[in-house]
This record gives sequence, structure tokens and C-alpha cells, in this order.
Amino acid sequence: MSVQRNKYPMPHQPPEERVHNFKEVPLGYKTDIAMAEAKRCLQCKTKPCTKGCPVEIDIPGFINCVKLGQFDKAAEIIRAKNSLPAVSGRVCPYEDQCEGECTLKKAGEPVGIGRLERFVADYERLKGQVLPWKQPVKNGHRVAIIGAGPAGLTAAGDLANMGYDVVVYEALHAPGGVLMYGIPEFRLPKTIVHSEVDYIKKLGVKIEYDVVVGKSMTVPELLKDFDAVFIGTGAGLPNWLNIPGENLDGVYSANEFLTRVNMMKAYDFPRNDTPVKIGQVVATFGAGNVAMDCARTSLRLGAEKSYILYRRTEAEMPARLEEIAHAKEEGVIFKLLTNPIQFIGTEKGVLKEVEFLSMKLGEPDESGRRRPVPIPGSEEKLAIDTALIAIGQSPNPLIPQSMPGLKLGKHGNIITDEDGRTSIPGIFAGGDIATGAATVILAMGAGKKAARAIDQYVKEKKA
Repeated sequence: MSVQRNKYPMPHQPPEERVHNFKEVPLGYKTDIAMAEAKRCLQCKTKPCTKGCPVEIDIPGFINCVKLGQFDKAAEIIRAKNSLPAVSGRVCPYEDQCEGECTLKKAGEPVGIGRLERFVADYERLKGQVLPWKQPVKNGHRVAIIGAGPAGLTAAGDLANMGYDVVVYEALHAPGGVLMYGIPEFRLPKTIVHSEVDYIKKLGVKIEYDVVVGKSMTVPELLKDFDAVFIGTGAGLPNWLNIPGENLDGVYSANEFLTRVNMMKAYDFPRNDTPVKIGQVVATFGAGNVAMDCARTSLRLGAEKSYILYRRTEAEMPARLEEIAHAKEEGVIFKLLTNPIQFIGTEKGVLKEVEFLSMKLGEPDESGRRRPVPIPGSEEKLAIDTALIAIGQSPNPLIPQSMPGLKLGKHGNIITDEDGRTSIPGIFAGGDIATGAATVILAMGAGKKAARAIDQYVKEKKA
């Protein structure tokens, strides 16, 4: 039996249209295309794709259901392992996870697993109210979750399914963490996040907003009222270039910029009254997914030119290939092998240009990528109105600073074992607070592992 070598194409908004709006860029598979793509799956008995999935979805199982048109059953299989499928189907780097293990890669493109997961989740949502497939039976134990991001929400959903009463404490006024404030609307619509959170609430999970654990209450205080505590507060501390002029008006961290645009709906000004002044020329420093988000958002906010400045070449960019391709299609200008050395401002302290050096690649560093080396005498200047620093984030320091007995790494991350256990019994952690800034799906996988470890801890304590 011959199998189509390549994935069925995903329809997209045309670049010339989408660059002027914040609507979702990929439009999703229609039913006939989803079923055709599902037929490409070889249904390998060893399930290498599932081994590559951090949240352990039975991928051949749900894909076979899609092939047969059994979409409700496909949704049930996915939800058995993943409480956020419409999210992961959009933002998971599946090319490096499940699809990276697909047998079809040997002869062409892997099965579009992420696209099919999104299709099933969207089918389920658009069909009507998304309800749990089974209502959990309570076991009489309580767990507190700190942070309503992907790690916390996943842990909450899994623990609720195990019968725990779960309360999530969120510092902001909306759930989702990075899903809500970090990823732009055109990549992950907020209605999708709210729908997934509603599903978790229907499992019995309670979410309390505007609660800053570490200030309004402490983790040890929570541990008096709960059987265990999971910390999933993410990596909300921005990293900086530490070069002259970084305090000028017009220099933003990616965190601040994307939060203003996302949670305060600056993209909808003047209907929502929190504008972001970006001027005509924006430069983003970095080349990960967050950098692509910043550069693409800038064009949608009206920038005439949006640059990515990166000190290595495209081959070393950490962003997903799809995000780089979308940025190019939309007109983002890539200035590679460049490294900023100072920001220059007006007499009034307003950013007006960046000075940078050209680079060349030397020997590989500890990351395995070739180290950028400055080329002496290659200084140049670029006139810009806004600079966006997107070179990564560090773990949120608030809770670690309020818990002297908690063992930390050199970067302020909470040290855990592979299942999320910390140095203090009953306290677990996972996601970016433990690993530093990583992907949504890895945070979800950490939440899943921690939920199992919490269940084991409570049962052992009870015994």
C-alpha cells in the first residue's frame, strides 16, 4: 500500500491579509483533509510517536479514530491524557516531539499529528459544550496548585481526575499563564485558552485569582491546609542584554511588550485603552519563538519595518521552522550575525538607534551551536524607535525567595527530581520554575509527572 509522502497542506490566512489583523494564522484542517491525513498513519505497533509525547497520548489510537470518522472517540482518547489539546495542537513543537519519532520521516514527511490533535480538539469545542468524559470520584484529599499556566493546569486536571479537591492560586486576573499573556492571539486565540480552562473547572478544579503566593500567603501556610502543594509559577523574570542604554524610553522586555498587547488588549486600541507606542521601526533581539512573536506582533501594531537581530545564523535559531517561515512571509527583516553593543538615545532619554557589531561563527559552545565571535571594526548603527529584548526568561523568584529551606539551582530555579519532588516533603514543582524557560508541552509533561508523584506521596503518607 502506497502512502502519500507529504502532509496534506494546512490552509492559512494569506500573509498580506494577516499582517493587518490578530486573527489566527493557520485555519485548521477540514474533515475530509483530516481523515485523509489520518490514513497516512502506519499504525506502528511500537508507537514511537507516543514515546516522543511528553503527555503520553495514545497517538495511533486517536488517529485511527479520526481515519474512521469517530471524532468523539478520538477526543476521549486524547482527553484521557491531555487536558489542553486545543493548546498543544497549536503551539507544541511536535516536529521535535511526536512527529520527530514518526516512522514516515524515513520516506517523506511525518504524519501531521499536531494538526490532527488540533482538528479533534476544535471539533469537540465547536460541537458544543466540552464536558468531562467521566466525573471524578472524590478521594477526600486536597492539593494546592500555584500558578495557572500549562504546568499548573495540567497537574490540576490530572489530580482532579484522580479524585483530589484542587485549588489553583493565580497571581493575575486571568488563567493560562504564558498561554494568555505570552503567546499572541494570532498563534493561540484567548477563546481557546478559556475553553480549555473551562474544561478543567468542570472536573471540579477551583481557581482563585489575584492571589500572590509568597506575599499574601506562603507555601508553608498552604501546606497546613492541603496534603501537597505544586509550584508552577513559570519563568517570568526577563533576561537583559546588559549593554549601555537599556534603560532608555523605548526599550522593552519581551515579557512586558507581549503582556501589554495580550492581556491588556493593546492590539484593540482605542476600543481598549492600553496602547503600545512602537513607532515606525522595531528591532527584536533574539531568535526564539518569543522573538518571532514580538517581531510579528510589531507589524500588526503598525510598524513599517520589523527587524530580528541575531548573533548567529538561521541554522542556529531556536525558533520553530514554521514560526520563522511565517515571520519571513509577513515581511520581518532578518539581520543575522549581528550583536548589539549599545542603545543610543536623544537628550530626552528616548531611544533613537542601536549600535551593533558583525559576528562570525567559531567553535561550538556548551549548547552545541557554533559560538559567535565579534569582528573587530565592524560597528554599524541602525535607527530604531523600539527595541524588544527576547533573549529568554529566568524562573520567577518570588516563591523561592520566600522559602529559605527550598533547594535552588544557580539560576534561581527550584531543584526537583524527574517527578517534581523538591527538597521539602509535600512540595512539588514543575515547568519553567524548575527547568528555566522551555516549551509549553514540556511544562505540561512536568505537571503530569508531578501529579502522579503527588498521588503516590499522599497515598504513602496516608498508609
